[in-house]
Parts: sequence; C-alpha cells; structure tokens
Amino acid sequence: MSAAGGADRARLVLGLVLLVAIIVALRFLPLADWLQGLTDYFAALGPWGIGLFAIVYALAAIFFVPGSALTIGAGVIYDLGWGFVAVSAGSTLGAAGAFLVARYLARDRVERWAARNPRFAAIDQAVGREGWKIVLLTRLSPIFPFTLLNYLFGLTRVGFVPYVLASWIGMMPGTVLYVYLGFAGRALAQAAAGRVTRSPAEYAVWAVGFLATLAVTLYVTRLARRALRESTGVGAVHP
Repeated sequence: MSAAGGADRARLVLGLVLLVAIIVALRFLPLADWLQGLTDYFAALGPWGIGLFAIVYALAAIFFVPGSALTIGAGVIYDLGWGFVAVSAGSTLGAAGAFLVARYLARDRVERWAARNPRFAAIDQAVGREGWKIVLLTRLSPIFPFTLLNYLFGLTRVGFVPYVLASWIGMMPGTVLYVYLGFAGRALAQAAAGRVTRSPAEYAVWAVGFLATLAVTLYVTRLARRALRESTGVGAVHP
C-alpha cells in the first residue's frame, strides 16, 4: 500500500471517528445547550465576533496550534457561509504572519528546522523555478503540516503577495470540508434536542452535500499530489 493511499485512508478514518464522536456526544452530553450558548455569545458580538475568531485562528497558526478543531468550530458557530469566511481569513492571516516571522525575525531558527526536513530542499528548488504554483499545490496536497509550512515558505524566494494569494486559494477545499462538518454537527445536535425540526429531505441534501464536498476535496488532493510529485519529486511519501 502506498503512503499516499495510506494518507487518504487516514483521512477517511478520521472522518468516521469524528462522526462517531458527534453521535456519542448527541446521546450522552447536553451538546445542544452548549452549542446554543456558544453560538449566542458570538452572535451577540456581531461582525466583531467574526473578526475576533479570525484573529484567534491566526494566532493559533503562528503558535503551532492545530486548526482542525477551530475550523469545525467555525461551522458550529457561524454556519457554512460565515464560518468559511472566518476560517479563510484566519488561516490566511496566520500563514502570512508566520511567513513574515520566518523571513524577517527568526530566519536562523527556521533554517535549522528546514535542515531537519529533507523534503524542504526539493520544495525550495521547485519554488525557485515555479514560484506560487508550488505554494498552491502544497496547500492543496499538504505534504508538510500547515503550521510548519507557513514558516518554511518564508525561507524561499517566493514573493509575499503571490504566496498569500496561492495559500488562500489552496486552503479553500479543506476549509469548506471541515466547516461543513461543524455546520452539519450543529444541525444534528439541534434536531436531537428537539430545538429544530428537520425534514428527511433536508438531511438528504446535507448528506449529499457533505459527500460531494469530501469527494471533490479528495480528488483535488490526488491531482495536486501528482502534479507536485512531477514538479519536485515530493509527494509520493507522506510524513
């Protein structure tokens, strides 16, 4: 079994684990009350709440805090549309901040990190040839952890603006997927608590939407991994 195939199976397993966790929480915890309280708090903040969430997300990225839980949380709090906006803004700000730290404030330390990662040399050379295209591909097919990659790109020759734009676009598919998961989890919690009545058709639409989003994300990831492997030789092995 290839490492790339193993990574896809790992993502599928993670999705199933999250789904089971939601079902267990719906059964044994007052999840609907907690979610309602959290939603009411952020709703009371209005647009400031979205800005605050984006800032917290950006700081988490800069300080190496995994963003999956925050991304799902955005879907819980803000639903799909504004949740996507909050996470997209926060992750892009975090990526930009870490890039600037690596380029201007902590270059020596980040270079020591890069020296311990043999794949970075190939990425660095490819960025020198193709610039923002490699940034986009690595965002679509995350060979490196998101938070570390933000810093490593600060060592390359890619320009700041192309880096930010390519990162923003490349992170969109994964953002939509995880925000959707949070949005669906909140809807299930509300329905289980009897707060909202949902028709079978609504559940069917959500299920189809989630499966379609998952399928598109996995397909784009495979295409990006293949293109990245052809450009750099990196991508066949997932760390």
